[in-house]
Amino acid sequence: MKYDPAFCEREYNARAAVADHATHFQYWAQESHRVRIGHPCFLDVPYGPHPNQNLDFFPALRGGGNAPLMVFVHGGYWRGLDKSDFSFLAPAFSRAGMALAVINYRLVPQVPLEDVVRDTVASITWLYQNAGHYGANPHRLHVSGHSAGGHLAAMMLACQWPRWHGALPPDVVRGALAISGLYDLEPLIHTPFLRGDLRLDKRRSLAMSPACLSPATQAPLMTAVGGLESGEFHRQASVLARRWSGVYVRDVAMPGHNHFTVCTALADASGPLFAAARELVGV
Repeated sequence: MKYDPAFCEREYNARAAVADHATHFQYWAQESHRVRIGHPCFLDVPYGPHPNQNLDFFPALRGGGNAPLMVFVHGGYWRGLDKSDFSFLAPAFSRAGMALAVINYRLVPQVPLEDVVRDTVASITWLYQNAGHYGANPHRLHVSGHSAGGHLAAMMLACQWPRWHGALPPDVVRGALAISGLYDLEPLIHTPFLRGDLRLDKRRSLAMSPACLSPATQAPLMTAVGGLESGEFHRQASVLARRWSGVYVRDVAMPGHNHFTVCTALADASGPLFAAARELVGV
């Protein structure tokens, strides 16, 4: 398929499409700082040797040692933002009896996209092996992510876990909620604001596209896209729904939301996106 660079730029440059995007980043940072001061948490826990290979863990406020664990993977087109920007998500999960882990990973272009995926795998491996020390049940581990994090969440459902580590079962991840994710990466080869950092070609884009892979287990998948997001973000979710029909549960309708407010909505304990997370986890 031939992609027009101007079309790709318009469809995928979410910051350019939302004039007040900076206010959303500011809100995330302020709320996250407040949560880290006043909420039980374990910050900057390393899962690897690199400074970006760490995570923040927010225990469940009820549920004892059997609390399910939601892993959240942040966006930023694999090249920006930080786990500390997303601590604001923790209170809703913790009060509902779910632990939340927010991971960091090495960023492109310092490392290739393949290494970002490997870091996500490594973080979840560490959590599976160590969640019990933080009061969470590793056999109830789920993953969610926004934007590039939605891509990484879907990639975790395609991961062959025993190949990564012989002691791991196939079903390390029991389900995923992918929000405004990217599942067909071929258009990003032609997107001007991304191609210099991602440096993707056709072969690598196919290998890194969940829509071109198969889910490794029957773990359920849900998606969500803001109603105000571009047609391409909606197409991305539709492609994955069609190709992963065997595990696809549903798309969570989020009318009136743009690319950034849809992420903020995950912190709303009374909203449909958080309800989907609860449904997925079984809380």
